[in-house]
Amino acid sequence: MKKLSVLSIGISSLLAVTLPLMAQAPGPSHFAHPTVVVAPGAQNPSSPTGIFPAQYKAAYGFNQIPNQGQGMTIALIDAYVDPNIAFDLAYYANYFHLTPCNLQVVQLGTIQGQGWDLEESLDVEQACALAPHANIVLIEARSNSFTDLLDAVALASSAPYNATVVSMSWGGAEAEGEQEYDTYFCNITNGTGQPVTFVAAGGDACGTPLYPATSSCVVAVGGTTLVLSTPLPLPNPLQLDYGNETAYGGGGISAYELQPPWQNPACSPYSTTYRCVPDISADANPGVPVYDTYSYGGWVEIGGTSAPTPDWASFFTLVNSQRASQGKSTLSQADPDMYAIYYSSNYHNDFHDITSGGSGECQAGPGYDLATGIGSFQANNLYPALVADTN
Repeated sequence: MKKLSVLSIGISSLLAVTLPLMAQAPGPSHFAHPTVVVAPGAQNPSSPTGIFPAQYKAAYGFNQIPNQGQGMTIALIDAYVDPNIAFDLAYYANYFHLTPCNLQVVQLGTIQGQGWDLEESLDVEQACALAPHANIVLIEARSNSFTDLLDAVALASSAPYNATVVSMSWGGAEAEGEQEYDTYFCNITNGTGQPVTFVAAGGDACGTPLYPATSSCVVAVGGTTLVLSTPLPLPNPLQLDYGNETAYGGGGISAYELQPPWQNPACSPYSTTYRCVPDISADANPGVPVYDTYSYGGWVEIGGTSAPTPDWASFFTLVNSQRASQGKSTLSQADPDMYAIYYSSNYHNDFHDITSGGSGECQAGPGYDLATGIGSFQANNLYPALVADTN
């Protein structure tokens, strides 16, 4: 049997093991790209800029969620090797006075960089900031081909990793026949039999949604421009600091994926036949500070829909952790659950409805739109709602 060289890298240790190839079926023939956007203007490698972790938590209500993801595994899927990733995460966590996070890196290839190290740093650092007690597994695919990336996706929920949330801050152009590969995301359970939630970046260009975000079995994430109520330190760590949001990125209508029933009537002004993207959104501008020494030599501010994708994945990890503590299964239908809230009287309590910004068909407005989906999370309110969900 063919073996893969797998490296499991903790913050303070290095362990080499081998595992069998998990996904045998070929993926789409095209390639994916990360959706990171480097903030305009000069970067300062010695000093972070953007929305800091404490500010992010206060803006969206993460600071009022006691659960920190304990007992759960969040898998981050990227391509190529970042040899500095463990060091960079440790530096990031120490700088922002975060709990040292449990990072495991699984290397499926040997080629380094290729422009993906910045995405990897963003993913692991956001997961560390928002779900610091979770097991964070970064799986570095051999390349950015969909064949290799989907092999990594299949590995993430398999033993010994058993992720219950899989984050994919990347995508590629839609292609005829892509529905065949939805089997990597639909009705998946991990090695312990728990349902798995998949989250992907919807893309930053209006009218050209990315796959796999267009799959009806994947939560598609859009972007916003977030304004804090105040940038100053808050007197109370539990105080909220949300100001307002406008649309940043853009979504669109899938050319191939049929519209799932839970998206109607939300998406009906745009299409009653095909899948609409995104489902939900969060801050993509300004960016968040990322510490990356492979390509940038230190701090760099990163936005785009790459940023809110691990943020939402981290949020679902917190929900799953609390559900498990109550003897419940992990989320299996995150999208239908969230759309059920959208159709209910609790919508404006659990989500921020983004009503301005964007352009063209991706113009934000009341309710669902192709720029921000059903909106961004009021995490402190949406969290108990999803924990209580019957699934």
